[in-house]
Amino acid sequence: MFKTTLLAFATALALSLSTLAADAGGKIKGAFVGASDHITTGNVIIEKRGDGYVAILDEAFTLDGAPDPRVAFGNDGDVSGAVFAKLKSKTGKQEYAIPANINPANFNEFHIWCSKFSVPLGIAKLSSK
Repeated sequence: MFKTTLLAFATALALSLSTLAADAGGKIKGAFVGASDHITTGNVIIEKRGDGYVAILDEAFTLDGAPDPRVAFGNDGDVSGAVFAKLKSKTGKQEYAIPANINPANFNEFHIWCSKFSVPLGIAKLSSK
């Protein structure tokens, strides 16, 4: 019974996240909060373009610094292999093409991730609002 309930919940969550993206005109947004004693500010927008998606860090984006920062998707603090690009800059607007094998609707967070130490540097909870 527990497995059935859990599967139903996971399916409903995935469908609602897909609906969020559709309702937001293909855009999902989040505001960064620092993590692991790092300061990360600004916002991320996940936008549908053509057949794929891009992640856009806005002009207000900043990271105080860390070795080997990456961008990634996650769920409740877990990136589980969804690290997909090196961070281009510690400040300012930048865009990242999201690989076709990563569906943004399957995640509730966007991370700035330190690959060297396997810790989050900043986390943005994703929402269509």
